[in-house]
Amino acid sequence: MPRSAARTLALLALATALTGAAAAAPVVAAGTAGPDRAPGGGAAAGTAVRDADATPVRAAAGTPEKVPVAAGYGGAVASVDADASAAGIAVLRSGGNAVDAAVATAAALGVTEPYSAGIGGGGYFVYYDAGQRRVHTIDGRETAPRTADQHLFQENGTPIPFAEGQTSGLGVGVPGTPATWKSALDAWGTRSLGRLLAPAERLARDGFTVDATFRAQTEANKARFKDFPATAELFLPGGDSPVVGTVFKNPDLADTYAELARKGTGALYRGPIADDIVEAVRKPPVDPAATRKVRAGDMTAGDLRAYRTKAQTPTRVRYRGLDVYSMAPSSSGGTTVGEALNILERSDVGELSEAQYLHRFIEASRISFADRGRWVGDPAFEDVPTRGLLSQRFADSRGCLIKDDAVLTSPLAPGDPDDPADCGTSGRAAPTTYEGENTTHLTVADRWGNVVSYTLTIESTGGSAITVPGRGFLLNNELTDFSFAPASPSVPDPNLPGPGKRPRSSMSPTIVLDDGRPVLAVGSPGGATIITTVLQTLIGHLDRGLPLVDAIAAPRASQRNQTTTELEPGLWNSPLRAELQALGHGFRQNPEIGAATGVQRLPDGRWLAAAETTRRGGGSAMVVRPSGTP
Repeated sequence: MPRSAARTLALLALATALTGAAAAAPVVAAGTAGPDRAPGGGAAAGTAVRDADATPVRAAAGTPEKVPVAAGYGGAVASVDADASAAGIAVLRSGGNAVDAAVATAAALGVTEPYSAGIGGGGYFVYYDAGQRRVHTIDGRETAPRTADQHLFQENGTPIPFAEGQTSGLGVGVPGTPATWKSALDAWGTRSLGRLLAPAERLARDGFTVDATFRAQTEANKARFKDFPATAELFLPGGDSPVVGTVFKNPDLADTYAELARKGTGALYRGPIADDIVEAVRKPPVDPAATRKVRAGDMTAGDLRAYRTKAQTPTRVRYRGLDVYSMAPSSSGGTTVGEALNILERSDVGELSEAQYLHRFIEASRISFADRGRWVGDPAFEDVPTRGLLSQRFADSRGCLIKDDAVLTSPLAPGDPDDPADCGTSGRAAPTTYEGENTTHLTVADRWGNVVSYTLTIESTGGSAITVPGRGFLLNNELTDFSFAPASPSVPDPNLPGPGKRPRSSMSPTIVLDDGRPVLAVGSPGGATIITTVLQTLIGHLDRGLPLVDAIAAPRASQRNQTTTELEPGLWNSPLRAELQALGHGFRQNPEIGAATGVQRLPDGRWLAAAETTRRGGGSAMVVRPSGTP
């Protein structure tokens, strides 16, 4: 939804002022990136919710629509939020690189999109280094407490209700987002974290204009938020959801950002902030009048101190002569998207009719999800056959299951990546377990050709609903991405909880290269639908010839080894549904699947940024120096 034009211009001016040559020297402390390194400059910008005592203020008139596509020179940023994209553009404009801009954009999203991401969550960071012509990744996934075992979400041998894990301390994993920022900046950044957080801190104090999406997300969580006084005070001012057009402020989050700027991200993992997180998890601050059963978690200060990101080797497959890189386990995104692409590699998807293309896309998704469920978990605990899952031989052995005139039956049994058999399966079928559908994604490119694709989350919309008192941010409920119990007692489940284990994710931040140079980057929120969203976007652009913004906007389908395939209204109401039903497909409607963003290198050297046209109120695409029509 629209944001204030004046606010966006102010963000750009503020960030530029704070990152220009005349800016004061940055504060460098333990846990931050080092002093600014040329070339570069950077500043984060963001907005936040207002404190409960503030009087609502009407937004400035003339708020513009977000722009879903932009092209030009100097770099590009695409995110769901105009304020966040403006923060990243300001960093690029002042000389910062893609990593600096990604951190600034993420910091802004943590305050303008607090129900989707923030320093109480985690994510996956994929980076293309133009100097090395190499892709690097950071696994910043949350971890379970060291006391967790496979029975974490069971009581007397029976899984607890999902809601009791979702809204609880029990579902909170050790946050990975601040550590991800440190790892990225230490390795590739050119600006200190302190400088990148300064505008976000300022805007958390000044506030942002509430839009319809923010209000709707608050309304959907109202019952949960009311049960936690700190959350209700922050997000339900006066006891109700914020009104569209009013200004929200979050001075507690501003203070937290200021503390991280002074002390570094280590301040979240040890010291007073860490103590407050542990207290909120172990003794959830519930309203005494609440009737909800809120379970305590077992996170300790030692769990926070022990948290580390992981530098992972990215997944890689060849598709249509291009190299497609993504996130390796603990995420299932790279292996599942990669397997599906390998299956589709043997089809001329671009020449098929729309119905036949969708049929093959659906079936490739069904097969790859069957293999994901059986084989993918945290590789520190499970023997994950990543190489086998990504092999063309395995994809061919599975792809031969697809028939042009018939539909596979779900749940489909998995194959064996270590011993592929033509059209074969291995073991018994198991249904796909539940995964929440909220997250956010940003994509950035800079003038030197560096690219970042970064997906971050706090899991459910609103996370655990627990705001750390006095700190202004929500805690994740990421541990609910573990299987509460095996989906089928007779099928091994690699995604059961364990001590320090990372729950399986579907986040699929992706970068595509042609002969070592970037072609595009894309990613999406949406839980398990992330995989099908990224896959369908890639196929739509690379095979079907859609411009990137149109590939993102196209109506989506999502098949995850289930008896029915989800369809957005654009396909549900299309004659294509009847054609596919005639083949045997079954469908159910989903009003909205994912919310992708992407950047693309155009043949003439310009960058194109693309975002959603309507989903989640539309996204925000910006470039440093706009030039011509995309």
